Amino acid sequence: MSEEKSNKDEQVGFHKGSLTTLAKERQELARMIGVVEQLMQMHIKALKDLGVDLEAEAKKAVESKKKPLEDELR
Repeated sequence: MSEEKSNKDEQVGFHKGSLTTLAKERQELARMIGVVEQLMQMHIKALKDLGVDLEAEAKKAVESKKKPLEDELR
């Protein structure tokens, strides 16, 4: 009986420890995403300051991908 309890306690401890570790990993990932987003915004602003119209370029890229599949295969 006590062996069952200690096995259950070990499993509970393992899962709690895993959740703690994963929560910290998730928090760090969210921080990294924030840093990447901030860097992307800085580059977007720099391109806009240089007169690059990112919206027009994005529309062009989408339109060029709308070619029929047959055209892509030729």
